[in-house]
Amino acid sequence: MLLLFLLQAATPTPTIVNVPEKTPALLTLVYLGGFLVIILLLLVSLFINRRRGVTVAAAVPDDLPQEVRRRLGSTSTNRGLRGLRWIFVMLALTVFGFHVYWTHYAPESNEKFQELSYKDLRNRRLSESTLRGWILDRSGKLDNALALYRRDAGGNIYRDYPMDQAMAQIFGSDRGDPGLERALFGVQSGALPEALEVVKGQAVASNGNKDVRLTIDRDLQQTAMDQLKGKHGAVVVLNPQTGELLAMYSEPSYSLKQVDDETTWIKLEANQRDRPLVSRALGAYYIPGSTFKTVTMTAAFLAGEQNTEFTCSGGGYYAAPGANVIFDDGGAGEVHGHIGIAEAYEVSCNQYFAQMGVKLGPERLKHAAQLLGIGTYDTPAEALRGRREPELWNASSDAVKRALAPREATIVTGKQVTRYDLALMGYGQGYAGQMTPFQMALAASAIANMDGRLMKPKIEFDRAPEMFQQVMPPQTAATLRGIMGLVTGGPSGTARGVFAPVKAAGINTGGKTGTAQKIEPVYDPKTGEVKTRHRVEKDNKGNIIREYEETMMDEEHPRIDGWFLCIAPLERPQLAIAIIVEGGGYGSKSAAPIAAALVLKAKDLGYFKGVNANPPAPPPAQPGSQRQPRARATPLQ
Repeated sequence: MLLLFLLQAATPTPTIVNVPEKTPALLTLVYLGGFLVIILLLLVSLFINRRRGVTVAAAVPDDLPQEVRRRLGSTSTNRGLRGLRWIFVMLALTVFGFHVYWTHYAPESNEKFQELSYKDLRNRRLSESTLRGWILDRSGKLDNALALYRRDAGGNIYRDYPMDQAMAQIFGSDRGDPGLERALFGVQSGALPEALEVVKGQAVASNGNKDVRLTIDRDLQQTAMDQLKGKHGAVVVLNPQTGELLAMYSEPSYSLKQVDDETTWIKLEANQRDRPLVSRALGAYYIPGSTFKTVTMTAAFLAGEQNTEFTCSGGGYYAAPGANVIFDDGGAGEVHGHIGIAEAYEVSCNQYFAQMGVKLGPERLKHAAQLLGIGTYDTPAEALRGRREPELWNASSDAVKRALAPREATIVTGKQVTRYDLALMGYGQGYAGQMTPFQMALAASAIANMDGRLMKPKIEFDRAPEMFQQVMPPQTAATLRGIMGLVTGGPSGTARGVFAPVKAAGINTGGKTGTAQKIEPVYDPKTGEVKTRHRVEKDNKGNIIREYEETMMDEEHPRIDGWFLCIAPLERPQLAIAIIVEGGGYGSKSAAPIAAALVLKAKDLGYFKGVNANPPAPPPAQPGSQRQPRARATPLQ
């Protein structure tokens, strides 16, 4: 890689770093210069020989045909040599281009390269040649530092993480995928010194000694960790007005001190059941269940279908002839009758949103999904690619964006999508089953924003807010906030009981529960590795065609995940929360209590000061409704 330093652009030099590589750098320049001279001589030789034309030996008689004369003497030999020269030149340029790719483009586009970049000893030596800056939480107080240096009894200086496990999946370690700390303080490829600069002894750019203030609230982060203790799941908390990431935690996690030991790292990486090294908030896919009705409802309002009513009957809903009937969670015994979108969202009616999905169709669902940052693809195979989305972040560098890039949540909206597929997507099943907690927090955040904007999430405190998309008009966002308020405060709200203490504390909230079943592999209880069974395929004569290992799936006991989305306070939301609890059962029992605890903690921390907590008045009934209107919160203005 050293031979390409001349191709790299010069960067600012805020810090002087001693680089012990002048001799290799000088040899690089000599090698590169000689390489270029050889290429130049070959090109000149080819050009001169082409200008000379045909050379014929003197012994060749003049009366021979011209075609014969061309094949005699030095002509034939020169033609072969010219061909070999061109082959050599093309091979040399190919090798050179290969190195240019790995130097300039792979760090941006090649995920495998990014995963292995931590093994670049030169990068690590340069980044560790000076002390890194401290990392502070949003308060900016040194007492609340999230990463700092301490001196032990022997006088040795070491890096300390007061919230070691709580911040591990955000900060990352020196192994595996780059985390935030390596992104902030590591020497990026564009900041490496050019060979000429090394020989001349010029400075090397390094931002490693700058302190960084994050948007993370230390106390909210600790609360998220405490609430998820002993569970499998994730919490994401955003400020919907600015995009600030206030807390993000995934359980199980790991200790940054533990992974200094390579044996421990390998053991953690092999644990496929708990996956402690994976941030479930950013990198795990879940079936969203009823929380996806938030996306469908947004699509309905954007399409002007918000006044559409459907019937929820004991016979269920048939999206297409021969398709499975769609019931609500209570089966044939759960009947909501002829209802509109607000009541359907309040009681979480599957039949209503299945019919809304069919009515909207793929194009209108696609439009809303794209505004919310959800990827839309024509085929299931394309939707399963699992690409990263660094473009969602508002960050100071591409390295920070890549370190926190979530996996792209996706839906399928191609021509092969059937009415039944659309019905399943409408209430969060089928082709909507590729959601991350981070993406669902963004969906809630767009509604919670006073202007109907989806703000780019940010983790660096000093970054000015940036908008990702103008999702909806402010009035539409206000209406949707009022509908979300029915879930936690309406007479039939699915999280009304859980949020009674929050209401008693004077905080008006909005939310959405969700529950989803997922068939998962069978894991070894000791190692956490996936169990497999040996399979043998034979033909009609009993001859073995192939042998393979099949993953064992626990189809008899599907995992039931609990979801909850929350915005608070309704008058001017300062929090947009998404929570997933794997195997937690109903979202109202597993995930909603965690959200309630986070809201109460935020109140104690002063997030809601100055926000009017007067309860809103009931809105008028929806046009065309034949039912007695329920008492419900008014859309906020």
